[in-house]
Amino acid sequence: MTEQQTYDVAVVGAGPAGLAAAVAAAEAGMRVALIDAAAQPGGQFWRHPDENVPVADEGRGQHLWTRFTALRARLRAQHTDGPGRGRIDEHFSRQVWFLEPPTADRSRFALHLTGSFAGAGRGECVAACAVILCPGGYDRQLPVPGWDLPGVMAAGGVQALLKANRSLAGTRAVVAGTGPFLLPVAAGLAQAGADVVAVCEAAGVVRGWSRRPLDAAAVPSKALEGVEYAYHLARHRIPYKTRTVVTEITGDDRVTAARLARVDAAGRVIPGSARTVEADLVAFGWGFTPSMELVLAAGASTRVDVDGSLVAVVDHRQRTGVDGVYVAGEATGVGGAALALAEGELAGLTVADDLGFAAPDARAVRRLTRKIGNGRRFAAAMHTAHPVPGHWPELLRSDTVVCRCEEVSYGDLCTAHDDLGADDPRLAKLVARPGMGWCQGRVCGFATACIAARDGVPGAPELASVAKRTIAAPITVGELAGASE
Repeated sequence: MTEQQTYDVAVVGAGPAGLAAAVAAAEAGMRVALIDAAAQPGGQFWRHPDENVPVADEGRGQHLWTRFTALRARLRAQHTDGPGRGRIDEHFSRQVWFLEPPTADRSRFALHLTGSFAGAGRGECVAACAVILCPGGYDRQLPVPGWDLPGVMAAGGVQALLKANRSLAGTRAVVAGTGPFLLPVAAGLAQAGADVVAVCEAAGVVRGWSRRPLDAAAVPSKALEGVEYAYHLARHRIPYKTRTVVTEITGDDRVTAARLARVDAAGRVIPGSARTVEADLVAFGWGFTPSMELVLAAGASTRVDVDGSLVAVVDHRQRTGVDGVYVAGEATGVGGAALALAEGELAGLTVADDLGFAAPDARAVRRLTRKIGNGRRFAAAMHTAHPVPGHWPELLRSDTVVCRCEEVSYGDLCTAHDDLGADDPRLAKLVARPGMGWCQGRVCGFATACIAARDGVPGAPELASVAKRTIAAPITVGELAGASE
């Protein structure tokens, strides 16, 4: 049977946005359920070693670490046995696999949980008057020939190994893709002892940022971060190559080399510019894709952001168009931790206000709204400066694997499009099976949508069809059977 616990608000995600939201709501007097798949708070941004085994340099290499430790202290003060007015119950090592909105017979949201500590045939259910969804995101991936070889990883996965396990994924690395996230990954690898052969940035960075100079200057602290990373790259003599992409990865049973080439402003490979470098690790980062499963399950409206991602539509106080549903962080648009912190805090204050617990200080709301506005302007400039190359499918061969779970190749998708009329990702999924495997399209979904659209750009309906999943997280048959209601 399912065990149910009732709260004023359930916060999904314990990264920057979720932590800020949970603490703000609890300090306003609400009973809060904080749910996260990890065993401890921090999310992907503040991923760190096990807190039960303290180390002297816990926050080494972490940005905004003092913000995290302050939030963590406030979180602990609001535990059920803590001294605070509010109450927070932590549901860590848990994922929400199904979200049910209120009905005529049930006044609260029902969030069904699964996790490593839930036994077969036994489930947990959190009931809440409102939900704040802060699901974060994951690395957007684009296929290239050889990307399925061992030694090719998402840039976020490489960084996660460094942050949480102090482990190197390789000793001679190429970091490639687009966006500022390539810089901390390369710097972290170098500081840990790896030889970083090159950082390959597909965009023309200077020209890209110059298109929106005022928006780029909206968050001055980002410029300081850039200077810091430039210092680390210079110190470790890491070449930073703009308008350069990895066109192919070679090796027998693992990566041994990567082929690099220059691209023009449109993203087409410049003939004669290719060269091969030896490497045992290729870290790809093409930006991030927000996790939208629960946002869609809640019925919230969506739109396509500047970077081509599907994101939630929220008002100036983080409310969606669905009563009782609030969204903060990357799911409203990828913009970084500082922006997520402001959105999360505002969402926590707003839900407390809407449910009659405490009216927020008007100055605090104005401060947060101003930070969010500046953060959104900077994010738009960042996405404009670091677009996904428009002609990346031209790098693919017929036998290049696009969906690794189901072993669907680029040739399979082209056949489905040209011969069977699969010109949108839903039809491509039905005909050729991309996204039908274990990851449910989280890795191949964006690439499949772009390939299906061919010369077009996937719109909100097409991206929603890739992101929508009735069961939002893998569960056992026993747990499914135990959810008797």
